Amino acid sequence: MKAHGTVHKYGDNVDTDVIIPARYLNSSDAKELAAKCMIDIDPDFVNRVKPGDIMVANKNFGCGSSREHAPLAIKTAGISCVIAETFARIFYRNAINIGLPIIECEQAAKEIEAGDDVEIDFDTGIIVDHTKGTSYQGQAFPEFMQRIMRAGGLMNDINTRE
Repeated sequence: MKAHGTVHKYGDNVDTDVIIPARYLNSSDAKELAAKCMIDIDPDFVNRVKPGDIMVANKNFGCGSSREHAPLAIKTAGISCVIAETFARIFYRNAINIGLPIIECEQAAKEIEAGDDVEIDFDTGIIVDHTKGTSYQGQAFPEFMQRIMRAGGLMNDINTRE
């Protein structure tokens, strides 16, 4: 599995209330959530994001409440992978559960910039910034996680194996 797209870059401590503000949680419809994704920190995000794009952030991405709505909004908006120095633990698990690939890689998170053209190979964990001509070693996705991603999330994966 691979992801390839243009980078949308954010800083430290991007919390779930910024990813999808609580005032929009009256719906669990993924498309409605995606339409409001990042609205408080980057109001033009939903107009710029294209399917396959990549989100890069610094430390503690996804901190805050434990809502699954946050990774769902990001994935449905078109983001194919989130790279960060670190993720909040509950966000990390929720992202895997809904099938949003995420990779921790401190150097990539620090050096990749908004607008860069980036490709990620989930088999090897290699992140290539084509804009800068640099590459980084993130963690490879184990086969079971790739299976979850291919299925579109944990529940889909479980249902296809029964």
